[in-house]
Amino acid sequence: MHLLLALLVALAQTTETPDESGDEGPEEAESATAQPVSPELLYTRDLTDEQLARQFKEDLASVGSISVGFADRGRMINAVHMPADPAWRCERPDLSWGASETIEALALVLRAVHSEFPDSAPGRISHISARDGGYLRPHRSHQSGRDADIGLFYKNDAFPGRVAHRERFVDLPRNWALLRELITQTDVQMILVDRSIQKVLRAYAISQGENPVWLSRVFSQVVKHARNHRDHFHVRFYAPRSQELGRRIQPLLATRPDQNLAVHVVKRGNTLGAIAARYKTSVVAIKKVNHLGRRTTTLRLGQHLVIPLRGPCTSCPLPPPVMVPARCLPPEAAPTGSWTGGINPEMATAE
Repeated sequence: MHLLLALLVALAQTTETPDESGDEGPEEAESATAQPVSPELLYTRDLTDEQLARQFKEDLASVGSISVGFADRGRMINAVHMPADPAWRCERPDLSWGASETIEALALVLRAVHSEFPDSAPGRISHISARDGGYLRPHRSHQSGRDADIGLFYKNDAFPGRVAHRERFVDLPRNWALLRELITQTDVQMILVDRSIQKVLRAYAISQGENPVWLSRVFSQVVKHARNHRDHFHVRFYAPRSQELGRRIQPLLATRPDQNLAVHVVKRGNTLGAIAARYKTSVVAIKKVNHLGRRTTTLRLGQHLVIPLRGPCTSCPLPPPVMVPARCLPPEAAPTGSWTGGINPEMATAE
């Protein structure tokens, strides 16, 4: 438990990625925009409530990766580490932990690109998440193992540094291959990249004969603009089983004191006393976990506090049941009913 608490607190002091991430904007948020969907279980039907409760308490490792909360307010349990492979390089191995679906999707697409371009330098993975998730400076998201930053490929594999008009230096064939694989071969939720990069990639895709109508959907419904994303793709995946497990285990956290934690984001007017009362804990416990001095009374707006709980959390944000939509496939590859906003037929029957 001490290691978990130390990691959650230390994340606030993590150094910035070598890429030009900077502070991320509101497009990174998820918790404020989540929409309720059907409560039916789609991805963990093999586990009854009784089985899940028993395994969570007695054999936590057997449950698999668990994505708790939201991408911008969450953490992980049983995270999976990105393995070593010639197709990619993890620039921050200590921040290369994710939900199992995230790790599998990244491996799939990067191996596909490497297979198509065998002489290419490996893909560059910057931040995914810390081992236990939680706040990861300077990001708003990357907290629950479903976000990953993938560096752009450049001509002749020469990283241009901080330059204007970065779009002139990107290797269009490899970046489009990566983007296409993400969209057509994985359950990607969204991809964020600067509109200047989008413009040249879209033009290249058209020059290669891609369907313009499909590209319009790609660059409006999946790929979106985000500031400070000129040198990398910020990819957020659906991790349906890990997400559904996270939602289902929230009421069970009290059965394991080592996992019975919440993260509170300080808002205007918050005091330690009010926060302690809200979560039914004590100011002393909050200060101890967050290494705050005995005399500390001032909090920073936006500060992330780890809250040790004494019982079930009645005020923790609970994500809605996850529902993975159909993939945005090009017309020649799209089965009947694709991209209707409904459930991916294969995922709907997965257990």
